[in-house]
Amino acid sequence: MKVKIESFIDGFIIYDYILFGSVVILFVLLIVLAILLRHKLILAIFLVLLAFAMFLFAPTLGYIGLHKFLFKNHTELIDQKKLNFSQAIVVKGRLVNDSNFDFKSCKITASAYKITTNKYKNYIYKLKPFEKMSIVEKDIKKGQTREFKMIIEPFTYRRDYNISLRANCK
Repeated sequence: MKVKIESFIDGFIIYDYILFGSVVILFVLLIVLAILLRHKLILAIFLVLLAFAMFLFAPTLGYIGLHKFLFKNHTELIDQKKLNFSQAIVVKGRLVNDSNFDFKSCKITASAYKITTNKYKNYIYKLKPFEKMSIVEKDIKKGQTREFKMIIEPFTYRRDYNISLRANCK
Protein backbone atom coordinates (compact mmCIF):
# COMPACT_ATOMS: atom_id res chain seq x y z
CA MET A 1 0.00 0.00 0.00
CA LYS A 2 2.83 2.35 0.86
CA VAL A 3 4.42 1.75 -2.55
CA LYS A 4 1.14 2.53 -4.34
CA ILE A 5 0.76 5.82 -2.45
CA GLU A 6 4.37 6.79 -3.14
CA SER A 7 4.05 6.03 -6.85
CA PHE A 8 0.77 8.00 -6.98
CA ILE A 9 2.42 11.05 -5.40
CA ASP A 10 5.51 10.69 -7.62
CA GLY A 11 3.24 10.86 -10.67
CA PHE A 12 1.88 14.32 -9.78
CA ILE A 13 2.24 17.10 -12.30
CA ILE A 14 2.26 20.85 -11.62
CA TYR A 15 -1.49 21.10 -12.23
CA ASP A 16 -2.15 18.57 -9.47
CA TYR A 17 -0.19 20.67 -6.96
CA ILE A 18 -2.11 23.78 -8.05
CA LEU A 19 -5.42 21.93 -7.62
CA PHE A 20 -4.62 20.57 -4.16
CA GLY A 21 -3.12 23.88 -3.00
CA SER A 22 -6.16 25.84 -4.13
CA VAL A 23 -8.49 23.40 -2.33
CA VAL A 24 -6.55 23.88 0.92
CA ILE A 25 -6.53 27.68 0.52
CA LEU A 26 -10.26 27.76 -0.24
CA PHE A 27 -10.92 25.52 2.79
CA VAL A 28 -8.99 27.86 5.08
CA LEU A 29 -10.74 30.93 3.61
CA LEU A 30 -14.20 29.42 4.14
CA ILE A 31 -13.37 28.49 7.74
CA VAL A 32 -12.05 32.02 8.43
CA LEU A 33 -15.15 33.50 6.82
CA ALA A 34 -17.35 31.26 8.99
CA ILE A 35 -15.48 32.46 12.08
CA LEU A 36 -15.94 36.09 11.05
CA LEU A 37 -19.67 35.49 10.46
CA ARG A 38 -20.18 33.53 13.69
CA HIS A 39 -22.98 35.88 14.76
CA LYS A 40 -25.06 34.70 11.77
CA LEU A 41 -25.23 31.13 12.97
CA ILE A 42 -26.98 29.47 10.01
CA LEU A 43 -24.63 31.07 7.47
CA ALA A 44 -21.57 30.13 9.56
CA ILE A 45 -22.70 26.50 9.88
CA PHE A 46 -23.38 26.37 6.14
CA LEU A 47 -19.89 27.71 5.39
CA VAL A 48 -18.25 25.18 7.71
CA LEU A 49 -20.20 22.29 6.15
CA LEU A 50 -19.38 23.58 2.67
CA ALA A 51 -15.70 23.85 3.57
CA PHE A 52 -15.50 20.28 4.86
CA ALA A 53 -17.52 18.85 1.96
CA MET A 54 -15.25 20.66 -0.49
CA PHE A 55 -12.17 19.47 1.40
CA LEU A 56 -13.35 15.87 1.15
CA PHE A 57 -14.70 15.71 -2.41
CA ALA A 58 -12.94 18.43 -4.44
CA PRO A 59 -9.47 16.83 -4.56
CA THR A 60 -10.77 13.50 -5.86
CA LEU A 61 -13.29 14.88 -8.33
CA GLY A 62 -10.90 17.62 -9.42
CA TYR A 63 -8.06 15.16 -9.99
CA ILE A 64 -10.25 12.88 -12.10
CA GLY A 65 -11.70 15.76 -14.13
CA LEU A 66 -8.32 17.42 -14.60
CA HIS A 67 -6.68 14.27 -15.90
CA LYS A 68 -9.62 13.50 -18.19
CA PHE A 69 -9.25 16.97 -19.70
CA LEU A 70 -5.45 17.13 -19.88
CA PHE A 71 -4.81 13.59 -21.10
CA LYS A 72 -7.82 13.07 -23.35
CA ASN A 73 -7.52 10.03 -25.60
CA HIS A 74 -9.65 7.35 -27.12
CA THR A 75 -9.09 3.74 -28.04
CA GLU A 76 -10.66 1.64 -30.76
CA LEU A 77 -10.86 -2.10 -30.99
CA ILE A 78 -9.85 -3.04 -34.53
CA ASP A 79 -9.85 -6.83 -34.32
CA GLN A 80 -9.93 -9.67 -31.83
CA LYS A 81 -9.12 -13.26 -32.65
CA LYS A 82 -9.15 -16.30 -30.43
CA LEU A 83 -6.26 -18.60 -31.26
CA ASN A 84 -7.12 -22.23 -31.96
CA PHE A 85 -4.05 -24.06 -30.71
CA SER A 86 -3.19 -21.97 -27.66
CA GLN A 87 -5.16 -20.44 -24.83
CA ALA A 88 -4.88 -16.83 -25.96
CA ILE A 89 -6.65 -13.99 -27.73
CA VAL A 90 -4.89 -11.52 -30.02
CA VAL A 91 -6.32 -8.01 -29.71
CA LYS A 92 -5.51 -5.29 -32.24
CA GLY A 93 -6.41 -1.72 -31.45
CA ARG A 94 -5.75 1.94 -32.06
CA LEU A 95 -4.93 4.72 -29.58
CA VAL A 96 -5.47 8.37 -30.55
CA ASN A 97 -4.00 11.28 -28.57
CA ASP A 98 -6.81 13.88 -28.49
CA SER A 99 -5.18 16.20 -25.96
CA ASN A 100 -3.03 19.29 -26.43
CA PHE A 101 -0.05 17.61 -24.76
CA ASP A 102 2.42 14.92 -25.75
CA PHE A 103 2.08 11.69 -23.76
CA LYS A 104 5.19 10.30 -22.12
CA SER A 105 3.56 6.93 -21.59
CA CYS A 106 0.18 5.25 -21.95
CA LYS A 107 -0.89 2.13 -20.15
CA ILE A 108 -3.35 0.37 -22.45
CA THR A 109 -5.54 -2.25 -20.80
CA ALA A 110 -7.67 -4.85 -22.56
CA SER A 111 -10.38 -6.43 -20.41
CA ALA A 112 -12.44 -9.50 -21.21
CA TYR A 113 -15.84 -9.80 -19.57
CA LYS A 114 -18.83 -12.12 -19.80
CA ILE A 115 -22.00 -11.18 -21.65
CA THR A 116 -25.54 -12.41 -21.11
CA THR A 117 -29.04 -11.46 -22.22
CA ASN A 118 -29.63 -9.71 -18.87
CA LYS A 119 -28.60 -6.02 -19.19
CA TYR A 120 -28.08 -5.62 -15.42
CA LYS A 121 -25.72 -8.57 -15.25
CA ASN A 122 -23.85 -7.18 -18.26
CA TYR A 123 -23.31 -3.92 -16.39
CA ILE A 124 -21.93 -5.79 -13.37
CA TYR A 125 -19.72 -8.01 -15.55
CA LYS A 126 -18.15 -4.90 -17.13
CA LEU A 127 -17.12 -3.74 -13.66
CA LYS A 128 -15.34 -7.00 -12.87
CA PRO A 129 -13.65 -8.49 -15.95
CA PHE A 130 -12.42 -12.05 -15.67
CA GLU A 131 -9.22 -11.42 -17.64
CA LYS A 132 -7.04 -8.32 -18.07
CA MET A 133 -3.81 -7.61 -19.85
CA SER A 134 -1.87 -4.34 -20.16
CA ILE A 135 0.90 -2.93 -22.30
CA VAL A 136 2.73 0.40 -22.17
CA GLU A 137 3.27 2.61 -25.21
CA LYS A 138 5.76 5.46 -24.89
CA ASP A 139 6.15 8.91 -26.51
CA ILE A 140 2.87 9.60 -28.27
CA LYS A 141 2.78 13.09 -29.77
CA LYS A 142 -0.38 15.21 -29.78
CA GLY A 143 -2.74 14.24 -32.55
CA GLN A 144 -0.81 11.04 -33.22
CA THR A 145 -2.52 7.68 -33.78
CA ARG A 146 -0.73 4.54 -32.65
CA GLU A 147 -1.81 1.01 -33.53
CA PHE A 148 -0.97 -1.78 -31.13
CA LYS A 149 -1.33 -5.51 -30.74
CA MET A 150 -1.54 -7.39 -27.47
CA ILE A 151 -2.12 -10.96 -26.38
CA ILE A 152 -4.46 -11.89 -23.55
CA GLU A 153 -3.30 -15.16 -22.07
CA PRO A 154 -4.14 -17.60 -20.56
CA PHE A 155 -7.67 -17.38 -21.88
CA THR A 156 -9.74 -20.48 -21.11
CA TYR A 157 -13.26 -19.05 -21.13
CA ARG A 158 -15.54 -20.92 -23.57
CA ARG A 159 -18.79 -18.88 -23.58
CA ASP A 160 -19.70 -15.47 -25.03
CA TYR A 161 -17.45 -12.59 -24.05
CA ASN A 162 -16.58 -9.04 -25.06
CA ILE A 163 -13.29 -7.19 -25.08
CA SER A 164 -13.00 -3.57 -23.99
CA LEU A 165 -10.00 -1.26 -24.28
CA ARG A 166 -9.01 1.76 -22.25
CA ALA A 167 -5.88 3.84 -21.91
CA ASN A 168 -4.45 5.77 -18.98
CA CYS A 169 -1.94 8.29 -20.30
CA LYS A 170 0.49 10.69 -18.67
